[in-house]
Amino acid sequence: MQLLDALILGLTQGVTEFIPVSSSGHLILVGHFLHFQYSGLAFDTALDIGTLVALYWFFARDFFELARDLVLGGPKRRLAWYLLLATVPAVLLGVLIQHAAETVLRDGRLVAVNLIWVGVVMFLVDRYRPQIHSVGSMSLGRALAVGLAQAVALVPGVSRSGATITAGRALGLDRVSATRFSFLLSAPVITGASLKVLVSDGNLHQMLAVPWLYGAGIAAALVSGYISIKFLLQYLSKHGLALFAAYRIVVGVIILAIGLR
Repeated sequence: MQLLDALILGLTQGVTEFIPVSSSGHLILVGHFLHFQYSGLAFDTALDIGTLVALYWFFARDFFELARDLVLGGPKRRLAWYLLLATVPAVLLGVLIQHAAETVLRDGRLVAVNLIWVGVVMFLVDRYRPQIHSVGSMSLGRALAVGLAQAVALVPGVSRSGATITAGRALGLDRVSATRFSFLLSAPVITGASLKVLVSDGNLHQMLAVPWLYGAGIAAALVSGYISIKFLLQYLSKHGLALFAAYRIVVGVIILAIGLR
């Protein structure tokens, strides 16, 4: 892998991790058209670290208040508990399908199908479900339902943000609230998964062997991820999800048309 490759993959990860169009699908597609070889789990994790830092950076105040109120008590204590409990489904499913998600489930045709069907559901849900709830009115049942959607999103092509935002909208959350809850919910799972990879199979040693290469990917994912979070929240305050749903369907059709595996 060259420096330019790392930067392109980092930018792709940062943009598509938070915008609901599937980062895994786009990394596969970009790799195909630019003739990149699969960079491996260590580099994937480095990109996740970049987007994770962007997430904590953008929502620093929210995470501080959630942690403070969880420990000391306060208005956000209930929401903090809901976020922790909603993380459990993804953790449990992750243990069961981690190997499959990193191997056989990365098949381009399956990714394409997931891009398409989630896009269709996203469009229909956002078009026909009313926006009647905010994050402040989140219940345990709604939180767990969004958590289950996050667990399904472990399958490449589904998209973590796509699945959780769509689930939130299906439960009547307004678009911005569904998106904010989706982003806050993703932090514990991405953090845990990244730490697990870092401490196993020599991945950290591999990163430290070429720090400039991994650092470039992390930096690109961090900056583009931060911009993507800000853009999506601003966009959804005025517009719906139809644009992203249509884009997902088009990308899925392209992957199927070129026979990408």
